[in-house]
This record gives sequence, C-alpha cells and structure tokens, in this order.
Amino acid sequence: MTGSAATRGAARSHSGDLLVATAAVAAIGAWLWAFLATDSVGVLAGLLAFAAAAFVFGRRAAPRYRRALAARPRMATSLGVLTVCVVAVALHDQPYPLLMLCTVLLFVVACIGLDIQTGHCGLVNFAGAAFFGTGAYTAAILAAHGVPDPAVIFAGGVVAAAAGSLLILPVLRTRGYYAALVTIAFGILFSTFLEVNDSLGGPQGLKLHGIDFFGWRFNRDVNLGWTTASFYVNYVVLSLALAAGAFVFARRIERSWLGLAFDAVRLDEIAAATFGIGVGRAKIIAFTLGNFLCGVAGSVYAMMQGFIAPNNFTFGESLILVSILILGGIGNPLGILPAALIIIVVPQKLQFIQEYRFLLYGVLVVLILLFRPEGLLPRRIRDYFPGSGA
Repeated sequence: MTGSAATRGAARSHSGDLLVATAAVAAIGAWLWAFLATDSVGVLAGLLAFAAAAFVFGRRAAPRYRRALAARPRMATSLGVLTVCVVAVALHDQPYPLLMLCTVLLFVVACIGLDIQTGHCGLVNFAGAAFFGTGAYTAAILAAHGVPDPAVIFAGGVVAAAAGSLLILPVLRTRGYYAALVTIAFGILFSTFLEVNDSLGGPQGLKLHGIDFFGWRFNRDVNLGWTTASFYVNYVVLSLALAAGAFVFARRIERSWLGLAFDAVRLDEIAAATFGIGVGRAKIIAFTLGNFLCGVAGSVYAMMQGFIAPNNFTFGESLILVSILILGGIGNPLGILPAALIIIVVPQKLQFIQEYRFLLYGVLVVLILLFRPEGLLPRRIRDYFPGSGA
C-alpha cells in the first residue's frame, strides 16, 4: 500500500509539473506576442524587465519543469508549434512583426545546422552565412529558370551541402582555431565572389518571386473568413514547419548511435579513433547535414525577402549565427529560439535609441554570458542508456 501511494504521489507530482510547464509555455507565447506587437517604449522596457526577472527567479525551478516536458518530447514540440501558430494568428494583420518572426524561425533552422556541427561534433563553422547564401542564390537561379519551388528549396540545401565538400579536406586536416580560420576564409571568399560576379547580379543582387506551392501563392494575402491576414502568415507556417522538423531531426540524431559518435569525436578524437569510431566520417556527416539545413533556410529566406545581395551574407552575418548558437547554449537546440529573439528582434525593437541600441544590446549579451557562460539553456550531460536523453 505504501509503495502504491508513493507511486500515485509521484504521478500526481509529474502531472503537476507538466501542467505548470504547459502554463509557462503559454505565458511565453503571450509575452512573445506582446513584444512583437508593441512599439511603445514603456511597454518594451517593462517586457524586457519582466523577462529578466522571470529568468533570474525561475532559474532554479526551470530544470524540474523542463524534465517534465523532456519526458514527453512530442508533446513539448507540439506545444511549441501551437504557441507560435497562436502568436502568428494574433499578429495576422501586422506584416512587420510576422516578418521578424519568420526571420527568427529561419535563423533557428540555420543555427540548428551549426549546432549539429559545433555542439555535437565539435566542428567550428564561421561560414554559416556563406552556406545560407549558397541556398539563397541557388533559389534565385533555379526559380528564374522555372524550377518548381519545392524542388528549389530542397536544391538549396543540396547545393549548400555540396559547396561544403570544398572544405572537407582542409577541415579534416585541421583542428580548433585552424579549422575555424579555414571557414572564415571560405566565408570571405564567398562574399567577394558574389561581389565581382556579374552573372549573379554583382553588388546589385538578384530579385526573386514569392514561393508557389502547387498553386498556393505565398505572396497573396490569406482570407481567414472573418478577416484578411498578411501573406507573411504563409511564410510563418512554412518556416515553423522547417524549424520544428530541424529540431526533431537534431534530437533524433542526438539520441542515435550517430549522435553518440559525434559526442565522442567532440570530446576526444584520439580516444574515439581508438575505439573504432570513424572520426573523418563523423565530421563529414555532421558538416554535410549542418550545411544542408543552412542552405534550406537560405533558400526560403531569399524567396520570402524577394531580393538578395552580397551584403546579406557577409562575415558579420556569420558572427550573428555563431552568437545565437553560443548565447542559446551550445549543444541544446532549445536555447536557439530565445537567443535568436534576443539577437535579431531586440536591436530592431530598440531603434528609437538609434545607434545606442547596439551598445545596449552588447551589454545585454555580455551580462548574459558573464552570469550564464554556458548559455541560456545549457546542454545537459548525456545519458547513454537506451531510450534516454530526450
């Protein structure tokens, strides 16, 4: 009887934690809607202060509720998707907030690709914007030749992964800072190549049409029955599907034997090779998968914007992607979304203080990294037992 009572008590406690975690996700969705929708200086300051206070005071209790959601990964993913959908519906007639939300989601996809490389396999990639841009320019070229848009998006990822093959040999032969320098050099060469190549538009860039999925034109406003929604709702749905798919994909890799091999290579290449793990093969797979996700995100981003130019894919943009990865917590894709919101949306919302917004943004990032050097949501220690590590 005592054991049965303890079991029922544990089940009630777990259900209670899950309920609180669900309420917290709903509160985060409400905060996100308010933050994207408002232009009031006072409201923005209050929302940022509230988020900071919630982070500081809820830090101790958060792991308990994260574990409750982690025990049901499908439910956690569904809650996240549902929350973003509700926010998109609430912002249905506000194009600029929807555009920011789309941009955040596409950067999340690209950063999940970088996370597979860096957070799992230990490959530092400072050319994320180059592979993002490869997907964008692939989309521009193929769309101009009448290739169906679903094939264009997939091809953007494939071409980005193929472009990454140019770096495989130097990446395999270098480590640490030297490997990072190889990717930096590739990123600079890529932007220079775009600048001087007139067949790709040169510095003037290229125009693109909006996405057309089997007759559904994304650049048309959406009739919801009771009202008309901005066409960016279409891109939010697509970007959200890609972000959710990339998140599930990254989690599947992490829980697989491939993810175990990635972790071994990241921690100690010599030890991994000693135990029969193909270090080169693991790096090639991680590098290819990560670049594929960057290319897919870039192709959608290009067609959503309708115009791309070399200054969209500079080394500075690569640093933004790496900053999102570090700030969110290397190795944990859950931290990428809040980090992307901070790095992409906050400077846009603080335009009223002109150039001082970058100073405030820099101070904010420094404070977070000072008090949370492992990132907003650090990766938990891996559990190697089968079926664990959700």
